[in-house]
Amino acid sequence: MSVRQRRLEVRVLKAVSSSLRLQVLDLLFDRGPLSYTEIMNVLQLNPVRDAGRFAYHLKSLLKADLIEPDVENKKYRLTDIGRMVVDIAESIEERVYKKRKMMVRTSRLAMEEFDRNKIVDSLVREADVPLELAQRIARETERRLLEFKTKYLTAPLIREIVNAILVEKGLEEHRHRLTRLGLPVYDVTQLIKSIGAKAQGVEAIHEAAGSAVIEEYTLLNVLPRDIADAHLSGSLHICNLDSWILKPREFMHNFRFFLQRGLNLGEAYFTHVSHPPPKTLESAVLTASNLFSIAASEISGEQALDYFNVFLAPFAHGLSPERIREGLRLFILDLNRPHHNGGLPVQASLGLELVTPDFLEEKEAVGPDGKKVGSYGDFTEESRLVASLLLEMMREDIQHKPIFNPSLIVKIRPETLADGECETLLFQAHRLAAESGLPYFANLCAEGQKSASYTATGCRFADDWNGDWELDTLQVGNMGSVIVNLPRVSYDAQGNQSRFFELLDEQLEMTRRALEIKHYNIMQRAREGMLPFLTQGADGDSYFRLSNSSHLISFVGLNEAVYSLTGKATHEDDKASTLAEDIVKYLQRFAQKSSKKPGTRFALSTVPSPDVAKRLAGLDVERYGWAKVCVQGSKEQPFYTDIDILPLKSDASWERRLSAEEKLHELTSGGHLALLQLDDSEKDPNELLSLTRYIIKSFEVGLYTYSRNLTYCANCRKTFLGTLPNCTACGSINRIVHFGRASAKYLPLPS
Repeated sequence: MSVRQRRLEVRVLKAVSSSLRLQVLDLLFDRGPLSYTEIMNVLQLNPVRDAGRFAYHLKSLLKADLIEPDVENKKYRLTDIGRMVVDIAESIEERVYKKRKMMVRTSRLAMEEFDRNKIVDSLVREADVPLELAQRIARETERRLLEFKTKYLTAPLIREIVNAILVEKGLEEHRHRLTRLGLPVYDVTQLIKSIGAKAQGVEAIHEAAGSAVIEEYTLLNVLPRDIADAHLSGSLHICNLDSWILKPREFMHNFRFFLQRGLNLGEAYFTHVSHPPPKTLESAVLTASNLFSIAASEISGEQALDYFNVFLAPFAHGLSPERIREGLRLFILDLNRPHHNGGLPVQASLGLELVTPDFLEEKEAVGPDGKKVGSYGDFTEESRLVASLLLEMMREDIQHKPIFNPSLIVKIRPETLADGECETLLFQAHRLAAESGLPYFANLCAEGQKSASYTATGCRFADDWNGDWELDTLQVGNMGSVIVNLPRVSYDAQGNQSRFFELLDEQLEMTRRALEIKHYNIMQRAREGMLPFLTQGADGDSYFRLSNSSHLISFVGLNEAVYSLTGKATHEDDKASTLAEDIVKYLQRFAQKSSKKPGTRFALSTVPSPDVAKRLAGLDVERYGWAKVCVQGSKEQPFYTDIDILPLKSDASWERRLSAEEKLHELTSGGHLALLQLDDSEKDPNELLSLTRYIIKSFEVGLYTYSRNLTYCANCRKTFLGTLPNCTACGSINRIVHFGRASAKYLPLPS
């Protein structure tokens, strides 16, 4: 060893012989470069009394090459030798004081000895922290953990300590990336209890827990901070957040596609057996139920088969009504079996045509074995028979336990009302409506409605994108919906209507960006092969027409926002009514403007969301207090109007309500639904049919339904009109369930 090296060693050892000098080295290691004054302040040295002594110590460290000046920033920093000395000093300290080993229960379900280098690796890899900073944070973490007296540590606890240090150092972005996703033990316990109370089955627990993690991930790592904060605070609501980056929300299937090709699962799922094109009516309806079941893993909400009876008609040719009825019954039973998705059945909508639409009359019909069997115009009689038997069967079932799935959407065209052969079908549909309120009625007589297809949630597709009914309405989905909290905007505007629209612009811009992020992520999932069934090949293209799918801008609380701005409800004053229309037109123009780019089919909708209407109203009550908010419901359960422009409990006449809905439906091309609530008395089907004729003739309402409250007795298995306190047949009190259409779909009502 040379004399020079020996001299350097001596200088280093001499330099670190002072506890103050070691403190300076530790400080620079932990905090990075510091100025002369900053070091003195942290070490709590007096600038007057201790200046000379401190200068001497600093000179010793410089002379030993343990620190060096950063001339540009006028600070001192550690040299490589200085870092090495800190590491050696710490190792010596551990051995001298015989520090206990710290054991960690890791996420791999193993016990390992604590290693701070793993913290360094995690900070660099997960949170993009610079290496030197990561080393300092890891060292500080270890120091704090050594102060604990626990028998063992856990990986989540260590991560919490690291995150706390990041927050203390103002490293919020790094902390954001390092956040651990998951549920606290208490939340999981409550989740298990709540699922058990709903009798949904154990799979629902897996579903709910996984959904909670994806929601957190989306809010923390996918959505920009302003959009995530807006959702959490209640300025807007992102629907189906648990699948926002994974699945489309709703889907309009092409039944004919699978009748011709079968269910080609081999291409989508290599371990599954494919189903050939169906040969019989029974195998055709089994194809439909399997289609719903398989696609449910790639779609988060409603699925629909439009023209169901038209496409099924060739398979019913020559069959007896009894055989067709039995095939349809098996289909409905299979559709209502518990599904893997939380133990709930798939939610399905079926579009029923009472006449063969002119654009389908000459279309080649697909029959048994996927073969062409003429055109669909040749099977109008069979199509009507399928529709009649389906309506009849649903009516028979409602006499016992209500079956709300599938949702039947009866489509009324100008030819329907003029064709005498449709009269019986119309009567059947309205008898079912009078007794249960089950069917939905799509008014396709209005302008622009000829090719419209609906789901039971009110989601609408028409030939307003490419101008082709098939490309625009089949094999397309509703990618997602973001709901704007209109009352929140009105409260912040403080009665100033100009300010209201300025603030509304800010919310709409975030809504647009959120939907674009949704579109990008679903495109990414498709490219990654994570939607194999929807993206299976179809004549060189994908079954899922992703670029033709819609992105819905929705809203709640229009009536409450207008009341906040004018002091009058929408139906109480002409100025209030005009303002409501102006707000919806403003929203529509924004949706149209957002649809300029290819693949961005934006549309305005009033897709119903009762849970969202409650959530946003509750958050606004907390934020502004009861003196400022305007809500429906009670103080215990406040909510905003969501699907109807007028509150269901308002005293507006049906004509006034339908007139308001007509204007709303005209502007909401993405989706709408008018609920016409019937009282609890029995209704004559012919009276309802007359009312439908009046509605079709007088109002351009796109989709509507007659809604009823029902009571089901599980003891004697009978259904009654109204919300009865006990069963009128057997007197049971504890085994009755009330059902009502609080929104688009029937749900059990709170007891």
